[in-house]
Amino acid sequence: MSGMPRVDIAIEDGKIQHIGPELPGSGADEIDARGLHVFPGLIDAHLHFNEPGRTEWEGAETGSRALAAGGGTLYFDMPLNSTPCTVNAREFDRKCAALAAASLTDFALWGGLVPGNVGELAELAARGVVGFKAFLCDSGLPEFPRADDLTLFEGLHEAARLGLPVAVHAESHELIQALSRRMAEQGRSSVQDFLESRPVLAELEAIQRATLLAAEAGAKLHIVHVSSGRGVALAAEARARGVDVSIETCPHYLFFTEDDVERLGAIAKCAPPLRDAHEQDALWEALLQGAVDIVASDHSPAPPEMKSADFIRAWGGIAGVQSTLAVLLDRGYRGHALPLERIASLTASEPARRFRIAGKGSLSPGADADLALVDLSRSFKLNPEDLKQRHHSSPYVGSCFQGAVVRTIRRGESVFVAGKIVGRSRGTLVRPACT
Repeated sequence: MSGMPRVDIAIEDGKIQHIGPELPGSGADEIDARGLHVFPGLIDAHLHFNEPGRTEWEGAETGSRALAAGGGTLYFDMPLNSTPCTVNAREFDRKCAALAAASLTDFALWGGLVPGNVGELAELAARGVVGFKAFLCDSGLPEFPRADDLTLFEGLHEAARLGLPVAVHAESHELIQALSRRMAEQGRSSVQDFLESRPVLAELEAIQRATLLAAEAGAKLHIVHVSSGRGVALAAEARARGVDVSIETCPHYLFFTEDDVERLGAIAKCAPPLRDAHEQDALWEALLQGAVDIVASDHSPAPPEMKSADFIRAWGGIAGVQSTLAVLLDRGYRGHALPLERIASLTASEPARRFRIAGKGSLSPGADADLALVDLSRSFKLNPEDLKQRHHSSPYVGSCFQGAVVRTIRRGESVFVAGKIVGRSRGTLVRPACT
């Protein structure tokens, strides 16, 4: 902390104009941020706000407010769980219109890669998607089928031609299906049975296959929500061989272990599942060594009744869009001596760089004035009423953190201050810069 410079930031017309010590205070508004640390606004590169079609799960209005409360100013919405899914230009336009009408923060869109839509990817690219998302296993939604190997390979070739990355949910369909079928035939339905049906091996096999196909296609690959240290190591080995691959993990893999799934139940169910403490330690080590590029929430909420069914049938997704920075400050900075600059890279500058988002993710003159003001000394317990998302349930509720967002500024406008949403204008669509 002693190496952090103390400076003023001058903002004009939504952009950072000057950064330096003792700038003249001639602006119409002045924010006293003494004692606070200023981060670039978080860019959440992976979440599901489900709009249009499933806003009873979560919509952009509530979801973007939760993001802002956690210091976020921009998100990339996945092509599912909205319905219809964003797998062609028509559905891109529908989703874009819905988000523009409801979102407090700025937003970008992923397109989907599913069997039969490789010919649609060029139009999605022309609309401005940041990349294409593919599942290598069952997504849980029949309208978004998994990409078989040929679909993935041809999609990677087309994405390479378009200059965009393909993001993959990396779990082996065949292994998971066989283990799940055996589990059902034996009448096993416990939490531990579910965890054993989606082993780390399923993640490793899919990462290995995806990196092989990406190398052959000359494509950019983004592996989402890697849950294990071994998964990061395998992807990093491919990168060392020249594969253009980026690695994302999520705060819940850094915060919870499989013991918490036993304790919390379906609210902590996700895919890939939470891992044991040994795998979590290896994941932290990989992150600390610089092998992980991005931390994103993979916020995937559902109505409470879909999380209160029996564990096997319950929806698999973590509601955590508001807690990414809290986890990295508390467990990362305070618990593992993770530098603050590295936290800013994982959550802002690297997402902006990887996905070519100009003017975002940095504190520099000319950039958008997207800022998160943080009090590192403030401790808080997350209560249900603190959540700005649609449903006030999350596995993080009841947890204590040190390091609190006190103000979020999106393009020069304060949108979250002292626990309250104050922003009035809407966010706008953000597209990748041209190559």
